[in-house]
Amino acid sequence: MDALERLRGLCLALPETTERLSHGEPTWFVRDKKTFVMFADQHHDDRTGFWCAAPEGAQESLIAGDPEHFFRPPYVGHRGWLGVYLDVDGVDWGHLAEIVEDAYRQVAPKSLIARLDEG
Repeated sequence: MDALERLRGLCLALPETTERLSHGEPTWFVRDKKTFVMFADQHHDDRTGFWCAAPEGAQESLIAGDPEHFFRPPYVGHRGWLGVYLDVDGVDWGHLAEIVEDAYRQVAPKSLIARLDEG
C-alpha cells in the first residue's frame, strides 16, 4: 500500500470525513467543510508528505525533535500547521495515526469529537 492510500485510510476512518481535491491534491474535510489534512505530492518542492492542523506547540516540538520527518509547511505553517514527510525511511504509521487524529480534533465540532471518544 502506498503512502497516499495509507493516509487516506487514516483520514476516512474518522467520523463524517470526506475527501476531495483542493489545490490539485487529495484533501480531507470534516463534514465537507473544514480541512484537517492535505496530501502534498511534490506540491511546493520535490518531497511527498502531508500538511495538517496541529495542537498548539506540536509543530515546534516535532520539528525540533525530528526535522527529518517533520517540517513547517508553506502558507499554513504560520498558523501552527504541521508538515510530515512520507518519502523518508522509518515512517511510523502508528504515530502518524495519532497526528491525523489530533488534526481532526483541531477542527471537528464537539459532537464529532465525542463520537470519536466513544468509539
